[in-house]
Amino acid sequence: MKKNTVKEVSPFWLYVVLGTLLLAAFLGSVSVGALKFSLWDALCHPSSGFSFILWDIRLPRALLGLLVGATLGLAGAAMQGFLRNPLAEPGILGVTGGAALGAVAVFYTGLISIFPMMLPIGGILGAFVSVILLYLFAGALAGIQTLILAGVAINVIAFAGTSLMLNLVKDPYAVLDIVFWQMGSLADRSFEHVFLILPFVLAGWCMLLWDGRALEALSLGEETALSLGISLGSLRTRIVLGAALCVGASVAVCGSIGFVGLIVPHLLRPLVGYRPGRLLGASALGGAVLILCSDIAVRMVPSLMELKLGVVTSLLGAPFFLFLIFRLRKKIL
Repeated sequence: MKKNTVKEVSPFWLYVVLGTLLLAAFLGSVSVGALKFSLWDALCHPSSGFSFILWDIRLPRALLGLLVGATLGLAGAAMQGFLRNPLAEPGILGVTGGAALGAVAVFYTGLISIFPMMLPIGGILGAFVSVILLYLFAGALAGIQTLILAGVAINVIAFAGTSLMLNLVKDPYAVLDIVFWQMGSLADRSFEHVFLILPFVLAGWCMLLWDGRALEALSLGEETALSLGISLGSLRTRIVLGAALCVGASVAVCGSIGFVGLIVPHLLRPLVGYRPGRLLGASALGGAVLILCSDIAVRMVPSLMELKLGVVTSLLGAPFFLFLIFRLRKKIL
């Protein structure tokens, strides 16, 4: 077997590089669009149309990209560390499916036409319902394999519910809205969306980042983690609730954006010495960079209708997922 040629990088320099890339991606996100103008013009002329586009359209879009990307990267790293499964991602426990079902229910009932902010609220409620079902199915003392099976069941239920609503909805335009929303996008979002999900996202981040050392102990085995004083039940609760809070809120606002939580941890894991605790923060920064760069790409592709962000991440992630499966197969053989 060939040795891994990727060397561990100093945490300081890794964060410096990722922080620089994030700053460049954020500035690029607020600078790129159909209407070309300089940031200097928008900042120096606050009463101009350029200033309106910057502050009311591009800045909230960039902030949401940062929040959602960091959430998906962080949750992916936490899930892979907790489940000790390199193919795990944020939706494996049913949180993403539950949030999507809650948002689609808002479309289906017509509540979105009465109060547009019901869309993210419905998604957040759907994420919490999925967590309740997870514990009802798996039990409070469930093991990792039972949690995964319960998550699969919740995802199946959520998919069935979403398909049923798509089948029963009478308005064809509503069907299009649901389908396009499910593809994932940061377009047409405002500061209202940012402020709505911010408390949930920050709370979820705190719960996931808190368990960095616990995840490193768990990587040595459950018995070792227990001998070091790690409560597996408390760890499981914090990971599941933390993911539900931040991932559910992100999906509720931006739709389903796949593969970010799978790709980013794998790319950065060798650089942190395969340590799950160090991987959490690095994956958060890397996820934000990936989402912001992907969102810039969808705006630069010439088309009559802007490409959906989830389509771009899926085009990037699907080949990477197949590559991971092929590599794992070679290790087994």
